[in-house]
Amino acid sequence: MRTIINQKADSPALPELRNLGTVLRVLLVVNAVALVAVFARESRWEALADAWVDTAAIVEPHLLVGVLVLYVLAPWLERLPYQTGAVAILGLVLLVTLLLDAALGKLGIDVGPSGLLRHALLSLLLTGVLLGYFYLRARALSPAIAEARLQALQARIRPHFLFNSITAVLSLVRTEPRRAETALEDLADLFRVLMRDNRQLAPLADEVALCRQYLDLEKVRLGERLQVDWHVEKMPGDALVPPLVLQPLLENAVYHGIEPSSGTGVIGVNIFLRRGEVHAILRNPYKFSGNHHGGNKMAVDNIRERLALHFDAEASLESRINRDSYEVHIPSVSDAPLKVLIVDDEAPARRRLRELLDDCAGAMPLVVVGEAASGREAVGLLGSTPTDLVLSDIHMPDMDGIELARHLLKLPVPPVLIFTTAYHEHAIAAFEVHAVDYLMKPVRVQRLLAALEKVPR
Repeated sequence: MRTIINQKADSPALPELRNLGTVLRVLLVVNAVALVAVFARESRWEALADAWVDTAAIVEPHLLVGVLVLYVLAPWLERLPYQTGAVAILGLVLLVTLLLDAALGKLGIDVGPSGLLRHALLSLLLTGVLLGYFYLRARALSPAIAEARLQALQARIRPHFLFNSITAVLSLVRTEPRRAETALEDLADLFRVLMRDNRQLAPLADEVALCRQYLDLEKVRLGERLQVDWHVEKMPGDALVPPLVLQPLLENAVYHGIEPSSGTGVIGVNIFLRRGEVHAILRNPYKFSGNHHGGNKMAVDNIRERLALHFDAEASLESRINRDSYEVHIPSVSDAPLKVLIVDDEAPARRRLRELLDDCAGAMPLVVVGEAASGREAVGLLGSTPTDLVLSDIHMPDMDGIELARHLLKLPVPPVLIFTTAYHEHAIAAFEVHAVDYLMKPVRVQRLLAALEKVPR
């Protein structure tokens, strides 16, 4: 899934046609226009319901089939240049309109030549307006603007614990120097993440590790008053999340749930994968005491806006106050990075592929899990390294790429294979061993990106 803010400012892109937010906006806009048309055409209030039913009988089939067709063809359409893709979308919408009108005619709903022309023009007009809207929205969420907003949101993260943590560490310097050293290392790691460029998504496992370091710091000053109940055994560690999406909420939980009480308090952290969605549930004690809980809303709004900037409608944040606890629930899509193994007997070629993959990382989440100089070395790595995709040369010593492909096919869940080679004569053999693409060297970034988008996720 392409995140909302990762769009190129210098090159317009088509809307992500499989994004829930995009689909919902299309459905709402078209239905709103249809409703306005009903009000404009029918002046009698008692006849509005019948008029809407008649209109919906025409509009909804066109709308739903059009959305479905674009959803199915989205991977192909999104690889096209903007102008070509926009024309293709307009053509597909027009084709769907004409075919459905013909089908309705066979069912006894004859729209006539004038109705057919009117439906075609309205479909093209609405599609053009929606493309224009999504283009302007992409410009509004261009990296320069969205990243500035993200940095501003991160700057709101409350730094009060820094001074408290330094005080707590100072109290340990003389009596427990090793513990003080560990606390300072944790503090340095936390601020390194806070100050770095956080435009890209990060693995959930990294975010949880950071949260553990943060809570260890808080334990230095709060002692046994702070207890943490971790449930992360079913957490998809490679799922991608915005950096610092959980830590501010845990900081909030400490400040509002643990500090006001003189007794022991438990913060619960439960992260799991269910039906393709990552769920993070954070729970802390709650006891109303004046304005001490007034900051809850700021932290929650902060994270909610950051999730919207990254994922649009495909992630959310819900918070609620129970009888004696405050709970935050974040459901979001699971978007694990594509795990890539590079296989080539020439080190410069492997380095070049790694650089190209780094260039592609802005368009899709991926990570290079290893490199091999031969097919035999790659087979050994695959036994211990989870891999989704193998990028392999063909001419290699010890075991060439074609023989490697035959070994891959024997695995219980074989990774996808893409060949990168300087020899065109092996193309037929490559596809016989089920390679999904065949790239000629020197590989260009756009060609590599098009090949990566063929990899099933």
